[in-house]
Amino acid sequence: MFRSLQRLWLILAAASPMAIAADAYPNRPIRFIVPGATGSSQDVLSRIVGNKLSQQLAQQVVVDVRAGASGLIGIELGKAAPPDGYTIIAATSTLFAGLPALKPKLSYDPDRDFLPLTRLAWVANVMTVNAGLGVASVADFVKLARSKPGQLNYGSAGNGSPAHLAGAMFDVLADVKTNHVPYKGAAQALTDVLGGQLQYLITSPLVAMPHAKGGRLRVLATTGSKRDPLIPELPTVAETVAGYDITQWWGVVVPAHTPATLVTRLHAEIVKALQAPDVRDLIAKQGASVQPESPAQFAAFMREERVRISNLGKKTNIHLDD
Repeated sequence: MFRSLQRLWLILAAASPMAIAADAYPNRPIRFIVPGATGSSQDVLSRIVGNKLSQQLAQQVVVDVRAGASGLIGIELGKAAPPDGYTIIAATSTLFAGLPALKPKLSYDPDRDFLPLTRLAWVANVMTVNAGLGVASVADFVKLARSKPGQLNYGSAGNGSPAHLAGAMFDVLADVKTNHVPYKGAAQALTDVLGGQLQYLITSPLVAMPHAKGGRLRVLATTGSKRDPLIPELPTVAETVAGYDITQWWGVVVPAHTPATLVTRLHAEIVKALQAPDVRDLIAKQGASVQPESPAQFAAFMREERVRISNLGKKTNIHLDD
C-alpha cells in the first residue's frame, strides 16, 4: 500500500503545473486587450469575437480597451502580461506592420514579444474622388494626374497612416505625382474632399458609400488585390495599376512564451468563432471579411507586409521619427 502511494506521489510530483493548468483551461476570465479607441474597428471586431469565445469556452472574455500613444499603451500591457493564456491582444495593420516598418525605434518587437494566432478580418478601402473632378475610373484619374503633376491632393489621418501609405503606393505604381495633406483625423480629410479642397481620398467603404449615393463623391475602385466580396461590383485599383494592393487588417496575438498547448487551443477556438455564421454576418456589417488562418500563415503574412511597407517607405521617403 505504501509503495502504491509513493508511486502516485512521484507521478503527481513529476506532472507539469502548466500541463495541469492547461487541462483546466480556462478556469477564469480571459482579458482581450484592444490597443485603440472605444468604438474603433478593432474594438468592434474584438467584441464580436470575444462574445463568441465566451459562449464557446463558458468563460467570460473581457474586452479591455486601452487607447493612447497610437496604441502603444495597449501593446505594452500585452507585452508585459503573463504568458498563461489569459491575455490575448488585438493586432492591427498599423501596430504590427506599418509602425515596425517605418519607425526606427519601437518599445516592442512584433516577432520577439508576441506569438501570432490568426488574422480576424480584412477590409479593402476605396479610392474616392470629388464628384466634380470629372473622372469616372482609375484610368481617367491616372490620365488626369499625369497631365497635372503635383497639382492633385489627397488627405490622410497623418504621416504613415494607412491612407498616406495607400496614396504613396498609388504614386509609385501609377507613375504619377500627387500631394499628401496630413490631417489630425480622417473625418476632416473627407470633409475637404466633399468640399473640393482635396481631389481624392482613400478611405473606408462604410464612410464613403453614403456620400457616393448622395452624389457628392464618386467611388472608383477598391484597394485590395482582389475584388471585395462585399462590394464585388467595384473594380480594384490593381485592375488598372498593376501590383496595387493595400488593405487594413486585424488579428490576434498572445504574449511570447505562451505554452504551445494554449496557443493551439486559443487558435482553434478563435477559428471556430470566425467560422460561425452569426460572427461572419456581424463582421460583414462592419464592411470586413473574415480571414481565419494558421499561426504560421499569419506570421508570414505580417513579415511580408512589413517588407512591402518598408520598401515603399524607402522609395517615397516616408518614415516616422522618434
